[in-house]
Amino acid sequence: MYSEEELLMLSGIQHFAFCPRQWALIHIEQQWDENRLTTEGSLMHSRADDPTLLGMFRNKVILRSVNIVSYKLGLYGVSDIIELTPSVDSSNAFKQKGYEGYWRAEPVEYKRGKSKPDERDWVQVMAQGICLEEMYDVTLERGWVFYGEMRHREEVLFTRDLRIQTKGYAERMHEIYASGRTPRAEYKAHCRSCSLADICLPKKLDGTLSANDYLKKVLSE
Repeated sequence: MYSEEELLMLSGIQHFAFCPRQWALIHIEQQWDENRLTTEGSLMHSRADDPTLLGMFRNKVILRSVNIVSYKLGLYGVSDIIELTPSVDSSNAFKQKGYEGYWRAEPVEYKRGKSKPDERDWVQVMAQGICLEEMYDVTLERGWVFYGEMRHREEVLFTRDLRIQTKGYAERMHEIYASGRTPRAEYKAHCRSCSLADICLPKKLDGTLSANDYLKKVLSE
């Protein structure tokens, strides 16, 4: 169990799954840069995260912008959407203030683009699911990712393997954060779409320096 002071941002697990160096540049070195993709993503989240839009939709309760936390993972954040569906009993269900009966939860994460060839979006939804399980003392079966470009949502089954993978990412995030060391640069195809490419400089760094150290080296020459 992690303490309050050790909590890291849950949204960072998606960055970490994409590239540990990108995550460290943002969360350790506090560097960030916007491109068209991140701007469009921010606009989509601003709509999904509006807490004033809470209400019923097709027999579901829609919760927006809910603070979530897992002390087992050491992660905290704000959910895009949590969908509550009615349950006939209290098994893996809980009571929700303002609504009668018992409810089951499924997290829904909004993404601007389309389905990824890897698990980066899935682990973010799984981490949200683990938060809800810990907060409500339930076990969740699945969550969802809604892709704005495709206008389609993808089911994310909370399998044992995905839980292990998510836990592993969270543990590694804490290890790197505690060390304060940014992982080495490694140029790959996905670097071309990264908003931090001009800060990371994967082609120029020799694999041992952080971006800050590289800039200090250049300025001293």
